[in-house]
Amino acid sequence: MSTIDEIKSRIDIVDLVSETVKLRRSGKSYTGFCPFHHNTKTPAFAVFPDSGTWRCFGECNEGGDIFKFVMKKEGWDFSEALRYLADRAGVKLEKMTPEKKAAEEEFERLRALLEEAASYYHSLLRTPAGQAALNYLYKRGLTQETIETFGLGYAPDSYEATMSMLLGKGYAVEELKQAGMVNERDSGGVYDKFRNRITFPIRDAAGKMTGFGARILNPEDQPKFLNSPQTALFDKSHLMYGLDRARKTIRGNDQVVIVEGYLDVIVLHQAGYTNTVSPMGTALNEDQLRYLKKYTRRIVLALDADAAGEKATLRGLDLARNALDREEELVFDAHGLLRHEARLQADVRVTTMPPGMDPDEVVLQDAAEWQRILDRAKPIVVHVMETLAAHANIDDAKVKADIVAQVQPLIEDVPSAVERDAYRQQLARLLRLDERTLLGTQRVRESSRRRHTRVDGLPAERPSAQETHVEDRGLALETHCLELLLSKPENVYSLDRSLQAANLTRLSRNDFSSAAYQQICELLLQALAQDQLDTQEYVRQKLSEELQEALQQLLHANRFAEEKNEDKILEDLIRSVMNLRLIRVNEALSQLRFLQQEEKEDEEDESDQKDWMKKTLEFTLLRGKLDRALAQSVLTS
Repeated sequence: MSTIDEIKSRIDIVDLVSETVKLRRSGKSYTGFCPFHHNTKTPAFAVFPDSGTWRCFGECNEGGDIFKFVMKKEGWDFSEALRYLADRAGVKLEKMTPEKKAAEEEFERLRALLEEAASYYHSLLRTPAGQAALNYLYKRGLTQETIETFGLGYAPDSYEATMSMLLGKGYAVEELKQAGMVNERDSGGVYDKFRNRITFPIRDAAGKMTGFGARILNPEDQPKFLNSPQTALFDKSHLMYGLDRARKTIRGNDQVVIVEGYLDVIVLHQAGYTNTVSPMGTALNEDQLRYLKKYTRRIVLALDADAAGEKATLRGLDLARNALDREEELVFDAHGLLRHEARLQADVRVTTMPPGMDPDEVVLQDAAEWQRILDRAKPIVVHVMETLAAHANIDDAKVKADIVAQVQPLIEDVPSAVERDAYRQQLARLLRLDERTLLGTQRVRESSRRRHTRVDGLPAERPSAQETHVEDRGLALETHCLELLLSKPENVYSLDRSLQAANLTRLSRNDFSSAAYQQICELLLQALAQDQLDTQEYVRQKLSEELQEALQQLLHANRFAEEKNEDKILEDLIRSVMNLRLIRVNEALSQLRFLQQEEKEDEEDESDQKDWMKKTLEFTLLRGKLDRALAQSVLTS
């Protein structure tokens, strides 16, 4: 991941823009009044969290990413915006040194190594040695299609089979160590880490290999589940199993369901519940929740019946209290999640399984029952208070006081005042107390909290970093277009002629939403206008040091070097630019329709409606031109 991508992944564009613009949610986007021109009646400014971009449909008619927003708001150049956002995101800026470039290439090689291992393990399922593993997967209710989809496999019962295969592919022993595929012997040498186990390839949200999970086949082997060790690619605390396949549904359903195991995720996906992920047996942490917040703020924890029991809940609350007192990392427990919920403005709910059943068993027995279980999920505060009171003698005053002492801090961590009031009422009814008693205990707590506040009046707790996000199709097309342009810069002239023949504007920096890509495009066009002999070198020399890494990634891809058919490259470029514009036009039309409808519902204003209609007509006509141009290119190809 480049420095720019890492900054974008840590900074939520909605949070950033909200510091300047009062935003209101509208479907999957947010709207408000543009901060860059005078407007008080029509909210023509839109933010799209999925793609990490913004757009003004009013006088500015501009848009971009978080870098462009800060540059325009502060009047900074890219370098200044980069330093500010890097500091805000907690990202250390480093120069693109030859060493760093070599490290990035090494990461790609390690991913390729892991892909080779995944293919090898998967192929062994079809051999006599892997028959027991395949039978086990069938017994657990998996279909052949599901096994293929998730790339499940079998690690042979051998200390060197996988190692020999990878060495035969040209990889070195040191690379096998770095990828976590071997263990080192005390006496020297290495041996296969995964042996006689079912393997689960683990990928990041972008679908890139990071490591493996593996389950035993022999009951006498230990441990039952084994993961890749911590490596440069595999950090279990920052990964969610199944997210690469779940992210689209999570966005569509505006909900994510978190279960415990690999097979729970796989069987639920097989049954159509594809918004399910797993923290792979680790304590669910704030980094993972921030990551999920990119896709949704509605989180359901599907705990098994044992984990949701009274003893486990009490133990978790004690751990959380101790952690908070020492300002250490919170663990996976009710209180910890409540703290996350408060920071992330998330709706965290808890549901429990029928006694003695795991999620995969529930859905295999009755797929519809899983949805009913999710529908019964309770807000986490309610879950905690009901669990604590379930087997307690709530007629005992001391028991009541103990429950209040544990639940009241959770209630006060909830961001919404309305929800806090409702939870206090519910706790008071549950314990048969006067609500004023709970308010009294809260005043005592607030007084104690004030004594632990810093002298400057700010809480001791630092604001959390933001979640990561993955490029949408539009940004992927932007990358593709720039790779094509840098590969054959002279194709810009033919591209512009094709665009003008279709009554479309010539290529410009405005075709790109990424501030980095805008600057690279502008310099590329400058080089061509000045008849520079080496366009790439001109861009490299003129580009700010902070953007050299982005340029190197585009040049390093070089996926078109072996393509001898130059007409094919040009055709790809023309279609890609048109498709990119079509995506942006459809986004704009969708947002304009919403804004227009919102104006009708709020306050009828004829002049505003005429403005929306005019803009909608402009974009509709533009879409027609693009559709015709693309259809014509298909017919003539």
